Amino acid sequence: MMGLPRFSRPKGVDGQLSPNLYVANCGPAVGLSFDTIASVFSKFGEVKGIYPADDSGARIIVSYFEESSAQAALKELHGHPCPVLGGRLLHIRYSVVQPPCQVSDSAPVSLVDSELNIPGIHLFHDFVSAKEEEELLAAVDKRSWNSLSKRRVQHYGYEFCYETRNVNTKQYLGELPSFVSAIVERISSFPSLECTADLVLDQLTVNEYPLGVGLSPHIDTHSAFEGFIFSLSLAGPCIMEFRRYTESAWLPKSASSSDMSVECPDNSSSFLRKAIYLPPRSMLLLSGEARYAWHHYIPHHKIDMVKDSVIRRSPRRVSFTFRKVRMGPCQCDFPQYCDSPR
Repeated sequence: MMGLPRFSRPKGVDGQLSPNLYVANCGPAVGLSFDTIASVFSKFGEVKGIYPADDSGARIIVSYFEESSAQAALKELHGHPCPVLGGRLLHIRYSVVQPPCQVSDSAPVSLVDSELNIPGIHLFHDFVSAKEEEELLAAVDKRSWNSLSKRRVQHYGYEFCYETRNVNTKQYLGELPSFVSAIVERISSFPSLECTADLVLDQLTVNEYPLGVGLSPHIDTHSAFEGFIFSLSLAGPCIMEFRRYTESAWLPKSASSSDMSVECPDNSSSFLRKAIYLPPRSMLLLSGEARYAWHHYIPHHKIDMVKDSVIRRSPRRVSFTFRKVRMGPCQCDFPQYCDSPR
């Protein structure tokens, strides 16, 4: 789930055309799930997302990719009872997205994990040496890369499918490469991580981020991976922001959580924000609440402000993310963020 788009007040049935519809008498508060609503409105065209219009739970925004889809839905559904939606009489108006805005950079950036006060986050500085960093980068540069829209990736053990946001456990790619064996061993024997001693990491994704490229807010799919995620930063620094959303929204389940753009989040009400500085050669561990309930996000910046200092990003940053593929349903304590049926 991403930061929620913000929409202006309804413009009226005959007002400004828009691919976005403000729909009243519709939503969770009147017993209608976002999936049920989507099944009705998707008949008129591809739905980009469904969002709460306010805190009432009875008014929503349906956002289409095409203006013509919204026009057809309004014509067919406005002022008419809908059998699929319990016979409710829908009141529909056009609505438009407010002008694009920047996410405020006012969130203070921590240098150590204890300042975040988010259970389950651990940051280990200088997890690898400069020589090891050089060897790891040389090793992946000898392998072939897969190109995404703005960055390149490599997958080992199991391939992560960005279309489904999951892994196919039947397509095993083999053991993790030998050049990360020392890193995996170091993770399992780290003194303060007794809970990882018996953890067998079997999936590695290597990401290469060019200058100015980040990562959109997302939670790694619960059903795809177990509860420990380790991310090693190499070649350059970055800021990682963590967001705990206080509102819910429906988004197409086939959309990629890793490459979707953020549309003007509402800083004050949509989520809590905290940030930490990840220096080169540091290892970040996400577990528990941090892994299951907080979105993580790398701003698309060329420079970052850290404790009143300007930190320039490197021409290239490479991350090694180690995970354990989940072979059964997730049983976490955060069902509101979980995709496994309960």
